[in-house]
Amino acid sequence: MNIDGFEIGVCSWSLHPKDLGDLIRQTQEAGLSHIQIGLIPPLTVLDAGRVEAQAGELKAAGITLTGGMIGFAGEDYATIAKIKETGGFVPDSEWEFRCKATAEAIRIGKVLGVPHVSAHIGFVPSPAEDRARYETIVGRVRAIADLCRDAGMGLNLETGQEPAAELLEFLKEVERPNVGINFDPANMILYGAGDPIEAIKTLGPLIKHVHVKDGTASANPGVEWGAEVPFGKGEVGAMRFISALRAAGYKGPLCIEREAGDQRLVDVKFAVETLRGMSL
Repeated sequence: MNIDGFEIGVCSWSLHPKDLGDLIRQTQEAGLSHIQIGLIPPLTVLDAGRVEAQAGELKAAGITLTGGMIGFAGEDYATIAKIKETGGFVPDSEWEFRCKATAEAIRIGKVLGVPHVSAHIGFVPSPAEDRARYETIVGRVRAIADLCRDAGMGLNLETGQEPAAELLEFLKEVERPNVGINFDPANMILYGAGDPIEAIKTLGPLIKHVHVKDGTASANPGVEWGAEVPFGKGEVGAMRFISALRAAGYKGPLCIEREAGDQRLVDVKFAVETLRGMSL
């Protein structure tokens, strides 16, 4: 589905599909033909042993993959404090395993032909407080970026866990031209990391992929979670969000992500109608 120049897609894990056929069915029921696909457990419905065949199934169904997504078992989103401890490439005890899992995700992504993979890299410590630790995380992201480069792919860091200015400085430190941003406006609100519209102005040309997601802030931002809500019912501001992306020169896909609630397909369809009704 194309709405005024933007290809509209859905994040595969949002639909809680039981298998690839169910993912294709739900995507088509929503009127969509673009998917950002989870590449490894716990986000995936792919079978690592028959990815070539599944790539054929997606192609036969007319599905275009906008990119891949990586998430890890053991990441605990119960509270912001918990995900700060357990998220992404930051925990030392998980780095070796998660690096290998990411390499497998990149292999699968290459077979599928995705242009890039996205990931939450975790909470990066402030360089002013712990320069050595900061440089360790920079080194890990460089290593993952180089694996992606060798596969002819990009690496996108998902927004949300830090203010946009800090993410921009981190990307400058990483110094890898194939590293960009998977922009998620709701995460900025849910984590208490700043105004997503101002973040788009800061990050502009580095935005390579976009999530369509909405949320409301908590009374204690940065300490307690905000609430994720269907796109168009929260504080992102659908019209100003799309306008800011246009002003930044973004022309890529808009992939609907829904990670809360028990009527995912209904909420994805609502997001589609919100976008359609905006007269983009």
